[in-house]
Amino acid sequence: MENPFDDTYFMKKALQEAEVAFEKGEVPVGAIVVIENRIIARAHNLTEMLNDVTAHAEMQAITAAANFLGGKYLENCTLYVTLEPCQMCAGALYWSQISKIVYGAKDEKRGCGVMGTQLHPKTTIKGGILAEAATTLIKKFFIEKRNMN
Repeated sequence: MENPFDDTYFMKKALQEAEVAFEKGEVPVGAIVVIENRIIARAHNLTEMLNDVTAHAEMQAITAAANFLGGKYLENCTLYVTLEPCQMCAGALYWSQISKIVYGAKDEKRGCGVMGTQLHPKTTIKGGILAEAATTLIKKFFIEKRNMN
């Protein structure tokens, strides 16, 4: 029998978080942290609400997961995030020693790949999971934002 808890399943959960961000007027990026097919952290961008440039979905998810686990390292955890992590978030993920990062849409301008950001040697990264849905939501957000101004 096929495992229902695959990358697509968990990315859909991250997309739900991105929708929450969208509704709050935040750039719609959502993230979850999973260990052994169990979601231990859910987060979305809060930079506007908190007036904090570091309040990206990934940063919020790292903190929530570390609190859940009772330690700073996210070994055996997977981060699902709707947009490729930026350099700041990739740096924090490096220090968390997360095992795997799965992202949806590629960030051609500010993503950790194009920026050449180094991830922890134990971390694997995989992109493109539900990329179209993630990209559509982000584009919709910025189109609406431009039309309001």
